[in-house]
Amino acid sequence: MARKKHTIILDVVGLEYNHIEKGLLPNIASIAANGQVSRLEPVFPAVTCTVQASVLSGKYPQDHGIISNGLYDRNTFSVSFWEQPNSLVESDRIWDMAKSKDPAIKTAVLFWQNSMYANSDIVVTPRPLHTDIGMIMWCYSKPVGYYERLKQAFGEFSLVHYWGPLASPASSEWICNAAEYTIEKERPDMTFVYIPHGDYSAQRFGKNSPQAIDDLRKADDIVGRIVQKTSDLGIKDQTEFIILSEYAFNDVNGAVPINIKLRDAGLLAIRVIQEKEYVDFELSKAFAMVDHQVAHVYVKDDYLEETKKIIRDIQGVDAVLASNEEKDKLKINHPRSGDIIAISAKDKWFSYYWWHDVEKAPDFARKVDIHRKPGYDPVELFVDFKTRKIPLDTSLVKGSHGRPANSATGEGYSLYVSSSLGVIQEHNDNVMKCTDIAGNILGASS
Repeated sequence: MARKKHTIILDVVGLEYNHIEKGLLPNIASIAANGQVSRLEPVFPAVTCTVQASVLSGKYPQDHGIISNGLYDRNTFSVSFWEQPNSLVESDRIWDMAKSKDPAIKTAVLFWQNSMYANSDIVVTPRPLHTDIGMIMWCYSKPVGYYERLKQAFGEFSLVHYWGPLASPASSEWICNAAEYTIEKERPDMTFVYIPHGDYSAQRFGKNSPQAIDDLRKADDIVGRIVQKTSDLGIKDQTEFIILSEYAFNDVNGAVPINIKLRDAGLLAIRVIQEKEYVDFELSKAFAMVDHQVAHVYVKDDYLEETKKIIRDIQGVDAVLASNEEKDKLKINHPRSGDIIAISAKDKWFSYYWWHDVEKAPDFARKVDIHRKPGYDPVELFVDFKTRKIPLDTSLVKGSHGRPANSATGEGYSLYVSSSLGVIQEHNDNVMKCTDIAGNILGASS
């Protein structure tokens, strides 16, 4: 079957196979009517940056190196979350592979992770500037000035709608506007669009909450808008639509304070600076960089066995990967990975907290501060209206993800939809592996 001129890949957070069956996604179901709808199996850990890197490269984390949404630098003793440079991904991605075959192919990447400085003709990704007078809302873009063109047409992209207590579908609506503009003005051969807002309600209220269902419907409307745009432009019949979701959510009812447990065991060290407690990464015998339902634990050599035993005894920890063989099985054995990797119970998630006295928590704990916290913090989606600060109450979080997909129970499987059977792989169990997608988009067998 001949490939179509345009391919639009929409990464829509929160979609699951049963949402099609329940009739919640009429626009997406319409796309699948003459194509295919499958369960999508994510890689481990099933978190945004990791799955996106695998979708776009066809590789596993042990090959591309994106082992979570955060990275720990053993040389500088520092943790960084949500870093955007393309070079962090240690594998070629779809736009690299496509251009190696045909340098004239035109690609656009809108709001996917690790896309700054990517080998794509058009890139837009959030990159606020922190100055002496405060934060400047801004997006990195290529070509230079492309974001400013979008800003002139649709107003400033608001980071407060993209993450934090005010996060809302307004972020996805702005991205949809940018996608429609790009498709009309630039006509890329491949367009990659991230639709994020389903993340917010699922984490705040749970995956089956009325708020989450309402956001799914809004996401489906956005997909419908983009399809309609191609129809208005007369290119719908020339366009392949692929819709995917990185992971499925689990409902949760509490957090596992793994760093507090490591501290109580004398393994995690702290420094007190102006009466606030900070992790001492240099002198800690072990500490955990947490991300949803996964924790990468970095351990000094002499303390591996002791740390492993302590973690296995923590209530709410479901599995511990400590050997190369265990990590190889889940294809997460990379030098950036923790010496030990802990996986929470299905109904739990890992908090990064290390303090016993909330008065000694660092100032950034009560702020939306995604880069300085040495762990992912979903509590940033909430606010204490009395103090106008982030509350230190992990019980507020109702949804999480990250655990390995489970074929027996169906846990972790999300959704894959293609408008055509011509560029996808048939699977007898109606499952698409996320590592197959890159090859399928390029028209190659995987």
